[in-house]
Amino acid sequence: MTPRESSRRPSQSPRRRPFLLGLEYFFLLLGLIALDCYIWVNTSSTLYQAYQDWAFDQNLRGLSPSVPGFVNDEFSWFWGGERTKTPAISEPSQPFEPLPREKPLTRSMLIGRLEIPRLHVKAMVREGADESTLRRAVGHIPGTALPGNIGNVALAGHRDTFFRELRDIRKNDSIDLKTENGTYRYEVQSTRIVSPRDVGVLAASGGETLTLVTCYPFYYIGSAPKRFIVRATQVSATPQPPQQRGS
Repeated sequence: MTPRESSRRPSQSPRRRPFLLGLEYFFLLLGLIALDCYIWVNTSSTLYQAYQDWAFDQNLRGLSPSVPGFVNDEFSWFWGGERTKTPAISEPSQPFEPLPREKPLTRSMLIGRLEIPRLHVKAMVREGADESTLRRAVGHIPGTALPGNIGNVALAGHRDTFFRELRDIRKNDSIDLKTENGTYRYEVQSTRIVSPRDVGVLAASGGETLTLVTCYPFYYIGSAPKRFIVRATQVSATPQPPQQRGS
């Protein structure tokens, strides 16, 4: 074979080109599917939180939430109106009662709303620590205390969604847990990093405490090997005044 003939020889065989092209399209399709799944999970979680947050405020006002009402409220706000506000808390006309210990709890049952003002964290809290619950909300770990009762209220959340900002939490930060009975304010006492097997962080306490649990490190790819724990103590409880339905 002459040098000229050698230079004209194709670098790849005709059979190999379609295979590589097909492989490129396969990985492109795989990437698009992964991107679509990511967008869908985050969008559905955001919409779910937005509606639940709005519905919770409606319940506090003694109104019945509905999807059409939510859509109407959001469109009104988008075009320059104001979202429905929860009225300021006034002096209650009946004794303040915490969530009862014997209250029957079912999976994904609404517990309340968690807020960390300095970190601009706001998330709905539901019963359960299973994946389907944590994908849409912060989960109340079954078997731990309910807000307003003696013991340890333990809440779990994903480090890459609702509890992402916990990486910047500090001692003395305020944490509010609002329920239909009232708002419980906690103050951060400490943070620590533990093994997933260290279930002692969920143990009942002699006072009224709150424990937040998420995976650690925050930027770890895959299943994180440790847990980040925030421990706070209750400093106040403000009752929710009774509202008349339809007001």
